[in-house]
Order: sequence, then structure tokens, then C-alpha cells
Amino acid sequence: MNSPEAIPPPHEQLYAASKTVHNKRIDGPFRRFKWLMMAVTLTIYYATPWIRWDRGPHAPDQAVLVDLANRRFYMFGIEIWPHEFYFVAGLLIMAGIGLFVITSAAGRAWCGYSCPQTVWTDLFQHVDRFVDGDRNARMRLDAAPWTWGKVLRRAFKWTIYLVIGFWTGGAWIMYFADAPTLVHDFWRGEAAPVAYITVAVLTLTTVVLGGFMREQVCIYMCPWPRIQTAMMDEKSLLVTYKDWRGEPRGSLKKAEKDPGSFGDCIDCTQCVQVCPTGIDIRQGPQIGCITCALCIDACDRVMKDIGRPRGLIDYATLEDCAREAAGEEPRPVLKTLMRPRTLIYFGIWASIGLALLFALGTRSHLDMTISPDRNPPYMLMSDGSIRNAYTLKLRNMTSQPRDMKVTLEGLPGAAFWTESMARADAAREQSFTVPADETRTVRAYVVAPSDTAQQEFSFVLTAGGDRPETDSGEARFTAPESN
Repeated sequence: MNSPEAIPPPHEQLYAASKTVHNKRIDGPFRRFKWLMMAVTLTIYYATPWIRWDRGPHAPDQAVLVDLANRRFYMFGIEIWPHEFYFVAGLLIMAGIGLFVITSAAGRAWCGYSCPQTVWTDLFQHVDRFVDGDRNARMRLDAAPWTWGKVLRRAFKWTIYLVIGFWTGGAWIMYFADAPTLVHDFWRGEAAPVAYITVAVLTLTTVVLGGFMREQVCIYMCPWPRIQTAMMDEKSLLVTYKDWRGEPRGSLKKAEKDPGSFGDCIDCTQCVQVCPTGIDIRQGPQIGCITCALCIDACDRVMKDIGRPRGLIDYATLEDCAREAAGEEPRPVLKTLMRPRTLIYFGIWASIGLALLFALGTRSHLDMTISPDRNPPYMLMSDGSIRNAYTLKLRNMTSQPRDMKVTLEGLPGAAFWTESMARADAAREQSFTVPADETRTVRAYVVAPSDTAQQEFSFVLTAGGDRPETDSGEARFTAPESN
């Protein structure tokens, strides 16, 4: 049974309702960098499906395409087949380690500038300012009773939300089909049902997460802040309030009356007003801080206006903060970034990237897989010879048809034919033409003399033309045990 001390008092709330964050407009180098990142990332997302890339007459001309129907992934000059999914896995691993590099060097810089939630939230906040005005106007409007003017203003703003959400969902589906064709079919009602369902779902999630939940996603829903917290240490760059310099806080009037008794912080709360998640950075590192550094822009402007040095709030490591508090000079930023952990992460990231580039540059553009029949494993022919059956899949991973030869290697006295030819045409080598960017399935029958024992042999695939290539696959010939 719980002790009386363990039971919270009746007046103490265990859940605090969320409060709408109305952040203030600010200008400065970090705000301008956020503008740049938002423009770059949104342009990449919305424009990439429309970029064309000539791959010849037998392949799609969309630069980036996830072709689920034909099981292909195209990225400019690179084409990934299903059996090469390790390239995609490698890119995902690089993305994860890249986050480790950024976190080790600059804390939650990814969250502050490039995270999709941050980018779309920032976009919706600019819509708020465009429709409702800056911070004070939005606060007054929120507190005002519902009138027809407020209803119309809200309807207009939410319509813009829906348009942004719709184009976000619409851009997403264009990565999975030819963009111009899909747009034409979509508006004519001829697209696949999954396209309309996907757009509807993504429209809803974009509007809800970016338009209404915003900072709650970063603070409560996203697991990455918890992971980053475990990865950061006293050597990680963080947006930090230098309390030894700012405390005790006091207004300019108090500081003028009692010089030397107050710190540089005049308690103007500008750092809180510009924060997109509504936190007070002066309370120390918090999970709600996405290190967007808008508070640095706001504080630097105030320090400039009152004639005090910038950097009361700044990017700094905990080690440098302790050094500055003791009157020492902080380390150069480059030395802070080039620490062993960051270099190790970067080395791993670069090694994976180089390995992928090497594999991509040396990979063959043809491939063969072999599947033997299991039931029955062999057949005895009327002349006493032994027949095994195999299914060969010949892949042509180029944008033009290729003539290929399949040759038996090993298995003395054996020959093979396919289901499209007569046994009389059996030979140790057969020729095939495989269409561009396709896989041809060949049913092969291998026949060997009656005294052939069970043994390993190989199918060797050779493609000629301008770029000769060879591939081979091991197979097992099954025979009666008496042999």
C-alpha cells in the first residue's frame, strides 16, 4: 500500500495541457540559414520527381523513381535491382551514421534545420504570420471570441494548410510512378486507388503534425531526442545560456541604479518568444530544444542594442562553458568539431560510402540464378541417360537487349536443352537473347550418361557486345546412388 507521502496532493496535476506556441519573427544569421535549408529541402522534395534522365529507349526517363511494378530503384545514373538491395541498406546505414556525426559535432543540428517535422512546421508558422500577423496579433486572435471575421480567417489559413498538405502527399506518390503521367491520370480520376489513399493520408498527417501538433511531435512523439541525449556529452556543441555571465537577471533600470550587481541578462524573454518549441533556454539543456539557434539571434540583437558583447546565448560545449566561467579562452570551433568521436563516426561513414561506390563501380550488369527441381530430383530416360531439370533466371541489367550464352562447365559428357527446343538440339552451350532491363526465365534440362555420379558443376553465363561480362552459378547434378 502506498505511503501518504507517495500520494500526490489533490491540487497537484499529473498532466499539463499543451499551450499553443506563438513564436516571434526574428532576423539573424541562424534564421537566414533556416530559410536557406527550408528552401533547399522543400525544393528537392517537390522538384525531384520532375527531373528527367535519359536512360535510353528501354528504361524510364525519371531521374529518381521507385518502380515497384518492375521492382527497380532508379537514382539518376544508378539502377538498383531487387537482389542489389544491399545498396539501399548501405545508404540507410550511412544516413543513420550521418546523424551520429552531426549529433557528435553539433548536437541536435539535424532537428533544428533539416528534419522534415522542423521544415514543415517552420513553413506552417510562416503561413500563420502571413494570415494572422506576428506573435502578439496571433495571441490576441486566439483569445478573441469566435466571430465571423475569426471564422473566415481560420478557414483561409486552414485552406492553405490543406493545399500544402495536398501537394506534400502528391509529391510523394510521384516518386513511385512517372510524374507527368501520374498527374494527368490523377486529375482525370484514372490513377490507381492507392494513389488517392496515399495522398489523403499524407495530407492529413502533414496538416495535423505540421499545422497543429508541431512542438509536441518533437517533445513527446519523436524518439530521436532521447537517442541524441544518450550520444551527447560535455564536448558536444549545444545552444547554451551562459548563466555565469547573465545572472542575476535585472532590467536596465535596475542595472543602472546598482552597477555591478546584475548580469547581462535583462530578462526581456526575447529568447523564449522566438523559440519554435516555447522553451526557456535559460533553464539549461532541455529535450524541447532543437538547437535551431533562433534564441541566439534574438539575444545577440538585444545585446547589441544595449551595448553589451554578443554570445550570452551561444553554441558552446559544457567544457568550454566551464573554461569561460573560469576566465579562460574557449577552444576554437574547428578543434571542438574535430574531436576523436566525431572523426571515428566520419571515418565509418566515409568507409561505407567508399565501399558502396566501389561495389557500384565494379558490379556486373548481368546476373544468373539457378534453382534445381526437387521433385523429382532426377529422371531416367529410355536410353539409360539421367536428366536433371533447372530453372535459370538470366538478368540483363542494361538498357538494351543483350545476346547471352549459357555453357556447361564440368559434368563430362553432359548437354542441355530448353523447353522451347527439341532434345535433338541439346548441346553444352546454348544462346539466348534477353530483353533490355529484364529477367528471362529459362527451363533447362541437363542430360548426362548413365554412369554419371552425383557431382557439382557450373552454368557459365557470358554476354558479349561493347561490354563483355561473365557470371557463373554452381549447381548439383543428382543421380541414382548406385552410380
